Amino acid sequence: MPTTRPLSLDHIETTVFRLPMHGALQWGKSSRLAEARHVAVRVCLSDGSQGWAEAPPRPTIYGETVHSITAVIAHELAPRVCGLPVWDEAHEGPPWTARPLQAIQARLHEIKNNHTAKAAIDMALHAALAQHRGLSLADHLGAVAARLRVSYILGMGDEESVLAEARRVVDQGVRVLKVKVGRDWQADLARIAKLQAELGPSVDLYADANECLDAATAPALLDRLAELGLHYCEEPLPVEEITARAQLRREGHLPLIADDSAFTLRDLKRELALDTFDILNIKTARTGYTESAAMLAQARQAGKGIMVGSQASAGLGTVCAAHFAALPGIDHPSELSFFLKLQADILDRPLRLENGDLLLAEAAAAQVDPDRLRQAAQGELAVAL
Repeated sequence: MPTTRPLSLDHIETTVFRLPMHGALQWGKSSRLAEARHVAVRVCLSDGSQGWAEAPPRPTIYGETVHSITAVIAHELAPRVCGLPVWDEAHEGPPWTARPLQAIQARLHEIKNNHTAKAAIDMALHAALAQHRGLSLADHLGAVAARLRVSYILGMGDEESVLAEARRVVDQGVRVLKVKVGRDWQADLARIAKLQAELGPSVDLYADANECLDAATAPALLDRLAELGLHYCEEPLPVEEITARAQLRREGHLPLIADDSAFTLRDLKRELALDTFDILNIKTARTGYTESAAMLAQARQAGKGIMVGSQASAGLGTVCAAHFAALPGIDHPSELSFFLKLQADILDRPLRLENGDLLLAEAAAAQVDPDRLRQAAQGELAVAL
């Protein structure tokens, strides 16, 4: 009798695409993003099932570029995982605990760093497995939330431009703004005051300092943010100042969000051991679904709050992140609205917000449009492995 061959990972495709933005996003000491130039990753299984994900390069954060992402997938990651079995039909429990997926994770992590390249493969693989199993991605992952409260990343810039952007996205349904601060504190405070005066109490604000503050002045600055009614602050101090960060958290000036300090599960274990934060910002763009699920479990066990972050993802990355943000235990607004910053997208329908929420069913219905991807990729690199 013929034997049934196990389901395996057949091949991986990458396509670099670029999308124009409504103005640049500026953050930290020198980072600036003027367009979304990302990589679409497609994983195809041996039965024809396929899944998509998005890898957003951030050279000033992870050191990745579109060239490094496509190259490391072509020359290092795909050769390690293509041909491997990907699923055990008898498996019960969360999908990321299946032995074949754990084996693939181990092979991917033989290559260090390259966070978004590995994360995109992992997420696309889960999407392909959901298709193979005849399930929605939400059901495959165990998502439970139908509505997802979102926040919008409001970058630095001249006051009028920032206010105009805030007005535009609030008109489109945003009710929570993450305000970038840290380059000019007086200008930051003035901008926050103007935002509060113009938008009123129906729009919540919190700050992201991107490691720009120092241990000597951070307590007073955080106290000032608390007085203004901001809910929390992300990464006020440089990551390497770990004892100062732990002390700042103990002082309780304002709840602190861990992002740059908790890139990976390994980082998170260190931060939990020293109790440096109150809320964990999990970015599926850098840890995929499998590692993100492990981080979610550990942070919840430690009693930490959870949000899902965006690495300025386009619509595809937003849909990927939204499915994870719908898992149990995500209890703070997630950064699922960067698509409002884009003038175009590669999805077959626009994403939208309803009174501050992204509706998971609507987001899940959006698919990659081959014609729009082809148009966005003109003159760029497409590789099949």
